Amino acid sequence: MSVTPVSLHLHDHFARELGEMAVPWQAERTPDPRLLAVNDRLADDLGLDPAWLRTPEGIGLLTGTRLPDGAAPVAQAYSGHQFGGFSPRLGDGRALLVGELVDRDGALRDLHLKGSGRTPFARGGDGLAAVGPMLREYVVSEAMHALGVPTTRALGVVATGRSVRREEILPGAVLARVASSHLRVGSFQYAAATGDVALLRRLADHVIVRHHPAAAGSERPYLALYDAVVAAQASLVARWMLVGFVHGVMNTDNMTVSGETIDYGPCAFLDAFDPATVYSSIDHEGRYSYGNQPVAAEWNLARLAEALLPLLDDDQERAVALATDSLGAFRSRYSAAWAAGMRSKLGLPDGLDGAVATTLVDELLVLAERSHVDHTVLYRALASAARGDADAARGLFLDLPDFDDWCARWRATGPDPDAMDRTNPLRIPRNHLVEEALHAAVAGDLDPFERLVDAVTSPFDDRPGLERYAAPPPDDFGAYRTFCGT
Repeated sequence: MSVTPVSLHLHDHFARELGEMAVPWQAERTPDPRLLAVNDRLADDLGLDPAWLRTPEGIGLLTGTRLPDGAAPVAQAYSGHQFGGFSPRLGDGRALLVGELVDRDGALRDLHLKGSGRTPFARGGDGLAAVGPMLREYVVSEAMHALGVPTTRALGVVATGRSVRREEILPGAVLARVASSHLRVGSFQYAAATGDVALLRRLADHVIVRHHPAAAGSERPYLALYDAVVAAQASLVARWMLVGFVHGVMNTDNMTVSGETIDYGPCAFLDAFDPATVYSSIDHEGRYSYGNQPVAAEWNLARLAEALLPLLDDDQERAVALATDSLGAFRSRYSAAWAAGMRSKLGLPDGLDGAVATTLVDELLVLAERSHVDHTVLYRALASAARGDADAARGLFLDLPDFDDWCARWRATGPDPDAMDRTNPLRIPRNHLVEEALHAAVAGDLDPFERLVDAVTSPFDDRPGLERYAAPPPDDFGAYRTFCGT
């Protein structure tokens, strides 16, 4: 049964247990709040009544302006390496942890706001968010969830009635999002930077209980915690790569210790396959290009190891050796997750020799890059080829003899097209359709946004009438650039 406003309770475990990393704060008022989107399925998972969320009281929860008695909203403190440069004090400059909810499965989930106003961590920012970027996070995070990628999720977006100044004046909005937590590599960097080992240990204990409880029974629980985060991130980034997701800003403050994707700022999905693809307007050197994402994740995990050293062993040299050995598992874990995912994408049988599978994958990606093949269209076209109709797949490639040779060897393995259709999406949040939907929403028309959400949250089903959502961008779409929204 869904909660009523009277029975709603927000826990404050983070605020109570790690008060040194939290600043009590309140959301700014919303002059003229108007609900733009609400996630009925997620609300139900959280035990919230979707109809109530559409009332003034529910909108007040989504904006942080009407909270239940006992709520203790806080801005979280964390550090971060931003494009390689360390900032010791970042934190929630325009966000609030409203509290924690217990979902229908008994799990603790954060309710967190973006665009709720300036906090003591705002630095030079205005603390606000615009409608477009908040709706972007809604549609992309829900698409990622539907694709099976661990992610924060959007509960709702509310227009505030306040204008936001960016390069132009834009309508303001608040996003309410949900996560298993918002604890990051940067959270550990912040605790370590204080020099308070007791605080660092309490943070690690908090994360073990909340995310990686198996570590508690280990002879070295903090090393086991690090191993668990390495494994979670290796799996996560492999999933990004398999669906063609480009995060765009993989700073250490944007890497969770739970293994969930967080902070959909300058993100996008690949159109033509190219490892060098960069969409973020601020990533001038390609640090967080599509192909560099595994390397960036490994670099971030090295920074986590540095923060955890005081907990790993009293002898620093021994602690460094332990951390180095654990970090060394990232590449093998990532490679295994990537290889397994690519085998699934190509429908390869379980008993196929690993070297044969690797050769087929490597050769296909070279051909796809050379011919600028659309990353998403490719694998559904190959499923048709596995059924005997190779025309659609052949039409994607410029070098037909090489593709025909590859295709013959691949089909000889007996690929399973039905398994491929269950693995490879027809629809992703196409960059041109996202821009179309956000442009219309900012102008007051939410229909394109709602249709896009509907299309990408059932990504594998072949539904009549949704053909344009499965098509690559038009030739005149041009080079694509995304922005942080701050």
